[in-house]
Amino acid sequence: MSQTRRLAAILAADVAGYSRLMGANEEGTLEQLKALRRELVDPKIAEHHGRIVKTTGDGVLVEFASVVDAVRCAVEVQQAMPERNVNAGADNRIELRIGINLGDVIVEGDDLYGDGVNIAARLEALAEPGGICISRMVREQVRDKLPYSFEDMGEQSVKNIARPVRAYTMSPAALASLPAVGPGSRWSRASERSVSLSPRLRHGFALSSCPLPTCRTIRSKSISPTGSPMT
Repeated sequence: MSQTRRLAAILAADVAGYSRLMGANEEGTLEQLKALRRELVDPKIAEHHGRIVKTTGDGVLVEFASVVDAVRCAVEVQQAMPERNVNAGADNRIELRIGINLGDVIVEGDDLYGDGVNIAARLEALAEPGGICISRMVREQVRDKLPYSFEDMGEQSVKNIARPVRAYTMSPAALASLPAVGPGSRWSRASERSVSLSPRLRHGFALSSCPLPTCRTIRSKSISPTGSPMT
């Protein structure tokens, strides 16, 4: 039986220093993560037409039909994080790292596999806490549609990916300097003109519910094109 494939924008996000946070305050960290998902991350994903593919203890893997929507979602989530941490001490501050890739993926039920997914996870690991890292394909798609500037990191050799990956990053400082993108702005209209990669994703968001600490982190376990975990 032939495999089903499609082109998709994949966003991978996780919590920087998750093990340290859980070691210091397991119950408090878990409650913070649940609130973060409920109040910010899940609503932003739905707002930008994303589909949650899977969650881990500290992370989430999301599919978008539009690269522009994926990047805008990432930027808006990261821009909102400093306000959530304003009263948090250095030891219990939650900071996200986000990676975004555009690539061909293998579809198996509601799950996705292949290098398109793996590269997003590796880009997430390259991002600074509070920052975003994207692939060359993503940058090419959004450079004339969104007013975001990404710094070229050059070719990066990443685990279990045969070829070097050209990566571009946006630091927390760069994110903090961005103006808010409001409805009806020129950049919002540009987003609406972006090419849809998979129209079926425009309907029905599968919002996952519980981030359990026993799950694997996205960056420590990648997924092979055959569907088996790679370490």
